[in-house]
Amino acid sequence: MHLAHLRLRDFRNYPRLDADFSPGFHLLLGDNAQGKTNILEAIYLMATLRSFRGVGGAQMIRHGQKGYFAGGKVVGQGEHEIKMYWSVRERNLSLDGRPVKKLTDYLGTLRTVVFCTEDLQLVKGTGRVRRRFLDLLLSQTRPGYLALLQRYLHAVRSRNALLKQPTPDPALLDSFSAELVNRGEEIMRHRRELIPKLSPLARLAYRRISHDAEELRIEYQPTVKADFAVELAQSRARERSYRTTLIGPHRDDLQLLLNEKSAAQFGSEGQKRTLSIALKMAQAEYFTGIHGSAPVLLIDDVMGELDAKRRAGFLPLLERARETSGQVFMTCTEENWPRELCRDLRRWEVRAGTLVALKGSPAGRTDSRRLDSR
Repeated sequence: MHLAHLRLRDFRNYPRLDADFSPGFHLLLGDNAQGKTNILEAIYLMATLRSFRGVGGAQMIRHGQKGYFAGGKVVGQGEHEIKMYWSVRERNLSLDGRPVKKLTDYLGTLRTVVFCTEDLQLVKGTGRVRRRFLDLLLSQTRPGYLALLQRYLHAVRSRNALLKQPTPDPALLDSFSAELVNRGEEIMRHRRELIPKLSPLARLAYRRISHDAEELRIEYQPTVKADFAVELAQSRARERSYRTTLIGPHRDDLQLLLNEKSAAQFGSEGQKRTLSIALKMAQAEYFTGIHGSAPVLLIDDVMGELDAKRRAGFLPLLERARETSGQVFMTCTEENWPRELCRDLRRWEVRAGTLVALKGSPAGRTDSRRLDSR
């Protein structure tokens, strides 16, 4: 799978961009605040319909404009054309010329894994960040999981709204509780099945990057210990006090342990950084094993933050992408780009919202002229 063409209009600092990309390595070079990360963000947006920076659509519109367009051509088992337009008043998403009505019909068209500074929140952040990591992985690898999650979260919201009422209807509360238990047990089963497959990949990745410095262990921590229905009923009195649903998959977490100690509490900044990268490497390996082809890798200045030893442990993932004709986009400055990757690199210069293929890099056609109108 690879992104063959990217088209942007009024996205971040890009008035207009059209670029063709082949499989392989694409190095985006430029000073800070020129738009390198914006390209990765646009590709990730096309894959997941969200920004890895954690911002909403309004923040991605070029200053002074009403909306943005992002789209392109994806080549995998077949060819697919993606078009999305976002403004405060209008939101359109189409695949191969047809409006997308269900997200389940769209997710998986383009698969990406992003490596960025925000990944540190996988270790340092709240359980919500780690749940989202699991849910995104399952949504892109297990048919029906996204719809299941959506139904569960709808039941949680409805039940919470009921709990906020002075005297909740007992029959209605029981109905939402039954829905919560049925959907929640399925979600927990999927997560439990995922961890034993993901954990060995993360352990191996951590060993490679840290050179066997510590042993990593990942443990799924559901809030439900045995019987969801029984424990939910037992928490009813506390729920009336807090006026919210206190147990269930929406409150689960992952425990990340280094030598049996909490990485969040006791890990150094270097260990946390290494662990966050290892989790993303495991995600990429898992995608590759499930689908038989590597996801598009988006690496935002991560290599420049690693010392030579840790960087060497990262390289096998990139080599595997090369061997399987995968695609990698990596942002760097001219000073910190990894020279280990000099073979078959396509180098691009990013400057003030323009993208230009550098001489000697057979990277394809670009058109980043400024337009006064769409």
